[in-house]
Amino acid sequence: MNAFDPAAHGWRALPAAAMPGSLGVPWAKKVDGQWHYGLLTGPEHTNPNGVVHGGVLMAFADHGLSMIAWEAAERAPCTTIQLNTHFLDAIRPGEFLELQGEVTRRTRGLVFVRGRIVGHHDDAHHTEKLRDVGAVDGIWRILRSR
Repeated sequence: MNAFDPAAHGWRALPAAAMPGSLGVPWAKKVDGQWHYGLLTGPEHTNPNGVVHGGVLMAFADHGLSMIAWEAAERAPCTTIQLNTHFLDAIRPGEFLELQGEVTRRTRGLVFVRGRIVGHHDDAHHTEKLRDVGAVDGIWRILRSR
């Protein structure tokens, strides 16, 4: 499997929004008016089985969905109070992960968000291949000054 090149597919790096734990720099791309977030995986993300560790997927999902919740909260600080993650397929190092998310409900103090995580890779012919690797949803509390 060849490594995916996000920049070649219209993504831009967000170095100022680096993810915790040295997971890497997230990527962003606006698609049909919605922000999508990405992460390029590598050997440093693998577990002893040689596939990307589920914790990496969860941290990436939390980070990306938090950005969606933050926008929905009019850029007020938010904190995750619940995150549900469904692992659908193993992720190979070198795959690019894309989070496509949406707000399903917003109240005065909470934002409900769900998303789909898609794995991207280029095959031997440099043709982009996609597949679902995760489904996530969660709730974020909007933090307001007291």
